[in-house]
Amino acid sequence: MPLPADLPTPLTPIQDPVLSRAGVELRLKRDDLLHPTVPGNKWRKLTPNLEHALAEGHTRLVTFGGAYSTHLRATAAAARVLGLSSVGVVRGEELADRPRNPSLAAAEADGMQLEFVARGAYRELVRDLGRPLAQRWGRCLVLPEGGSNALAVRGTAALPAELGDLDGRDTVCCAVGTGGTLAGIAAGLPPGARALGVAVLRGEGYLEEEVAALHRAAYGRTFANWRIDHGHHGGGYGKVPAALEEFAAGFGERHGIGVERRYVAKALQAVYGLAGTAALPPGSRVTLVVTGLPDGPTAAGTGLSRS
Repeated sequence: MPLPADLPTPLTPIQDPVLSRAGVELRLKRDDLLHPTVPGNKWRKLTPNLEHALAEGHTRLVTFGGAYSTHLRATAAAARVLGLSSVGVVRGEELADRPRNPSLAAAEADGMQLEFVARGAYRELVRDLGRPLAQRWGRCLVLPEGGSNALAVRGTAALPAELGDLDGRDTVCCAVGTGGTLAGIAAGLPPGARALGVAVLRGEGYLEEEVAALHRAAYGRTFANWRIDHGHHGGGYGKVPAALEEFAAGFGERHGIGVERRYVAKALQAVYGLAGTAALPPGSRVTLVVTGLPDGPTAAGTGLSRS
């Protein structure tokens, strides 16, 4: 593997009176501890793509993301370690002259060249996998938005095997931005267990189509053991409303685990909100995949900073 990782990552049981009253058991799959700079689902999605890039002799990676994309900073970190150059196409040309947020600052610190493009042009570039700018970048491996492709799906499909015996009471939950992690988890589950994705952006219908397309690309078939919750995106991509911030901070204080806000916190809040309902009935065991590191002081306070 081009980026060795600490596998399997720990399973941490969470004892919480709210969940206990609902009759729901919660475990955290600590993929945030998987790799110091390319943690969580990003390592699982990137590793097979990086192996392909090296095998094909590529020296540059090009990919896409929004202002708070963890995929961009993970790709930049992986490229630096492997001696590859990297380009990140960022949605929103107005961001070019603004102070960098932690995700974009980290990507630039790892040598990624950021290309800020208008939102309409960004969608076209994502759809065409960057072909209109190929002459500028030269020969390169183009990774899709979020790193979600058939190779990435097969990479994340290995995760359920690390969770022990899963059966009909089990639901494996993750945040959903582009659908690759959810697609892989669903494909890797044994019969009876189910996958629950929590949308972190407004994308009802669209995200379901993306997951099904990824299944067809990776396995030539679709799966029926998953669903996406669209009620906990907090207003859209990158949005962290006050209630979500309060929930994440309270969880961290109670359990001593810092929570990344734009993805993990939304999935975790959904578990608490759905516990005891038909979606997660009493007797359920939920394994929530912690897909990334908290930013800034929260990360440093839990020993999970990027330094």
